[in-house]
Amino acid sequence: MRISMPPVLASLILLAALFVMTTSGECGLSAGAATVDVTPPTLPAIQNGLFLEQNQDKVLDRLKARCFVLQNDRAAIAIVVVDSCMIPRDVCERAKVLASKQTGIPIHRMLIASTHTHSAPSVMNFCLGTRSDPSYERFLPPKLAQGIAQAFANLEPARVGYTSIDAPEHTHCRRWLHDPEQYGVDPFGDKTVRAIMHPGYQNPAFIGPAGPADTELSLLSIQSADGKRPIGLLANYSMHYFGARGGFSSDYYGRFCNELEQKIGTKGEKPFVAAMSQGTSGDLQWMNYGAPRRTDYSIDQYARELADIAWKAYQQIEYESSESQLKMAESSLLIKRRLPNKERLAWADKYNQARGERRPKSKEEVYAEQAQWIHEHPQEQIVLQVIRIGDLGITAIPNEVYGITGLKLKAQSPFKQTFNMGLANGAAGYIPPPEQHYLGGYTTWPARTAGLEVQAEPQIVDKLLQLMETLSGEKRKPLTTDFYNDQQRTAIKKARAEDNNRVNRGE
Repeated sequence: MRISMPPVLASLILLAALFVMTTSGECGLSAGAATVDVTPPTLPAIQNGLFLEQNQDKVLDRLKARCFVLQNDRAAIAIVVVDSCMIPRDVCERAKVLASKQTGIPIHRMLIASTHTHSAPSVMNFCLGTRSDPSYERFLPPKLAQGIAQAFANLEPARVGYTSIDAPEHTHCRRWLHDPEQYGVDPFGDKTVRAIMHPGYQNPAFIGPAGPADTELSLLSIQSADGKRPIGLLANYSMHYFGARGGFSSDYYGRFCNELEQKIGTKGEKPFVAAMSQGTSGDLQWMNYGAPRRTDYSIDQYARELADIAWKAYQQIEYESSESQLKMAESSLLIKRRLPNKERLAWADKYNQARGERRPKSKEEVYAEQAQWIHEHPQEQIVLQVIRIGDLGITAIPNEVYGITGLKLKAQSPFKQTFNMGLANGAAGYIPPPEQHYLGGYTTWPARTAGLEVQAEPQIVDKLLQLMETLSGEKRKPLTTDFYNDQQRTAIKKARAEDNNRVNRGE
């Protein structure tokens, strides 16, 4: 793919590079930010984030890609947060190649992450029952490259600060344990569902959440070097999405950003850019299923409340000098998928033959198509990254990550502060910790969105901790905390014993 760069933009990029070289000094930090509109230019388009494929012909609010570039004498790093459900690795790489040609930033120094709005156009094939929208898939990479190039052109001497604040009322575990006498049946006809997402409010058939929640709201603030002008704010929170119906939407992420951009304001010609990135919310959402349902609660109210909490923390941020350390490390893992056996393939073939070229219309048809796809794609190459900005560590993971995994990374991190960006540089599906596989549910049913091997999560955690050790020069902290409560440990132990008994019986 080729893309031509407008002469004005090329000139701006060259002037930015010269400005940084002449004003920043050898150790100075520079930063730039930009926003590009990634709303689909043509409608209808295929919507991502639903179980079955659906076309959407309305736009509720504009979709954005919010871009940041940080640079010192040794490194230039780009971070992009996109209003998308999930972007597969190959689409991210197309955007990085284009952006690298325009800016000179190496592709392994770029991080592209999805917010995980479930109301966005699809750029991923076989995302459960949904295909990629081919027109939008062609449209998105050049737009992301444009945003990185604009942020690079906006580079100026800068300083950074970071903080975090607990926001426990706005995210909760959405995966609840079944009453042992009422286990559910999976799409393959087996009674394996011991925990499900979204059990309903105060449902007596469920005994409690299956895991802990990471309730930390993290902020990275970027200002001009003299502190007089805000440049950007990168927030991170572990909440899956709120839910916007009836059209394409940035969900609560865009509303949160709009609130903070209004609170912080823009001073000067360059706009202030706020972004909300996805944390480790694979099993988390805003609903508190242990309490009565809030019937009058809106997405706008949720975004305002969380923005108010962020604003309070933002005003207390202390900034580092322009000599903040800026480093980035990247590695990859080749991870196996859980492949269907002969019986599962025969089960799938029956549904696939009957369906023909028609798109799946049931849970069984979706997982039959997924079984065939996994059989043809037995492994996944995933990209893992860690960024160091001063004493802040940022991990980038191409998965939907459970809250407990995020808590483990933070507890063991050698950095003063750490946050984790999920669905970054790819979309390799849910990674439940091994013990959570025993509880079943759709985040464990083999699919492109949940198909990695049972031991994938420990491999990913260990590799990220290795990268953090490399960048910090310090060893990881020992993991001394047990994040599960007694109820959760008992349920996992019981489920594990049942699975072992089934294996021993040859089932």
